Amino acid sequence: MTPGTSPESERELLACAERLAGRTLAEISLDLKTRLPSDLKRAKGWIGELIERALGASASSLPEPDFPRFGIELKTIPVDRAGRPRESTYVTTVPLVDNVGLTWDESLVRKKLARVLWVPVEAASAIALADRRIGSPLLWSPTHDQEATLRADFDEIMELVCMGQLGRVSARYGTYLQIRPKAAHGRVRTQGIGESGRGVPTLPRGFYLRASFTEEILRAHYALP
Repeated sequence: MTPGTSPESERELLACAERLAGRTLAEISLDLKTRLPSDLKRAKGWIGELIERALGASASSLPEPDFPRFGIELKTIPVDRAGRPRESTYVTTVPLVDNVGLTWDESLVRKKLARVLWVPVEAASAIALADRRIGSPLLWSPTHDQEATLRADFDEIMELVCMGQLGRVSARYGTYLQIRPKAAHGRVRTQGIGESGRGVPTLPRGFYLRASFTEEILRAHYALP
């Protein structure tokens, strides 16, 4: 498989991801003829986009997994020197309208988390961006107990959102899954539902996996200290 082309099979996708392991962002960027930014302050999301290109992801920001043919979502995960996640992981936007009756089984969150290809990336600030290496990939699906907890988090959060109680839902809600504002800046507004049942302007929200949960996932498959 040539870097940047869509994989023909799940096996080919995994093989390509495994070939990225140990390579630096500079090397991958050179392969794809992509300019390496000086830092990530003005290029947030660049690493994820680079790995998407390298693996031939086709869905990107569409409401379906990045590799719809295989039902696999790609998630890069920045890790510290000990291999622990440095931040929460964005999943998808929170549906703030037209959400009455939405269940976990029908949700985009479940669809995106059913099968995830995790790709760890070095993110220690002492390592120059160009020198940061890709880790070994992990194809993961939630266990029965993990999905039960994700479902409970989703149901609790969406019940409040549907009741117009969005203002009450902070990042403290949810064991594994949480919601947080998802916007380029604080002036961005979208339509939500207020307590009266009428539309109100509000910040866009996104579903995120807590770093403690993604660490649990990595710890189950890698030898973390």
